[in-house]
Amino acid sequence: MDPILFEIGGFKLRYYGLMYALAFFIGIEIAKREAKRVNMSPALLENFAITAMVSGLIGGRLYYVLFNPHYYFNNPMEILAVWNGGMAIHGGIIGGIIGTFIFAHRNKVSPWKLGDIAAAPFILGQGIGRFGNLMNGEIHGVPTFTPWKVIFTLKPGFYTWYDQYRSMSIEAQMKYKELVPWGIVFPESSPAGSEFPNLPLHPAMLYEMFLNFTAFLLIWFYFRKKEYAAGTVWWIYVIMYSLIRVFVSFFRAEDLMIAGFRAPHAISIIFVSVSIIMIKYLNKRDI
Repeated sequence: MDPILFEIGGFKLRYYGLMYALAFFIGIEIAKREAKRVNMSPALLENFAITAMVSGLIGGRLYYVLFNPHYYFNNPMEILAVWNGGMAIHGGIIGGIIGTFIFAHRNKVSPWKLGDIAAAPFILGQGIGRFGNLMNGEIHGVPTFTPWKVIFTLKPGFYTWYDQYRSMSIEAQMKYKELVPWGIVFPESSPAGSEFPNLPLHPAMLYEMFLNFTAFLLIWFYFRKKEYAAGTVWWIYVIMYSLIRVFVSFFRAEDLMIAGFRAPHAISIIFVSVSIIMIKYLNKRDI
């Protein structure tokens, strides 16, 4: 498992960057198809896609940096090194929303219609991007032998248990059985391998990839074809992804933290609440 697909001279093609590029171009084609269906200019959608991607990347990176201030304060040049990983999807969503409103205002179109068109391509792109995370060995899970009662507790509870595990003798450690057979052992050069060397881990990035693809199918083949007020499909996407992230975060080992709690859980609860309010508001206003 290597983050670099190939290297020619000084040029390195990384899976992470390649997945972002694929997600962008596939997303544009899907968005253009949806734009035609709702009588919106495909050319306008191409410009919007660039704006949404840039604002989403900026938001995702700033969010991640703000939650890791100590590291980036001591390594300021790493702030721009997005090819090494370090993006937060909640920040990307916030950045994408801001970019959408700015673009909509300048082009005199409905931001809600743009959001509806972006919903399916966005979550499909997230799923594609998780393959890049797999090759980077990041967004990794906890060891597959972690007891369920430890996984579904507050995040510090896992590290308390893991410290106890490491203090055990080799014979005692060997008594722990894998709870699932699909754990992945990552290279020690990767973030996952350096934190848990030679241990099979929950492939949390693959869990999310599968769920993102499932959400894409639901949005593309069901929700986008319903008669909702403009903006509803976008907020349905936010709800679906927030629920996905709540589930996957139980298995993730490197989630950002807020006062001992998993940050994605706290932010997802806020996102779901706001989404429900917005769906009710938009559909009531549209009556």
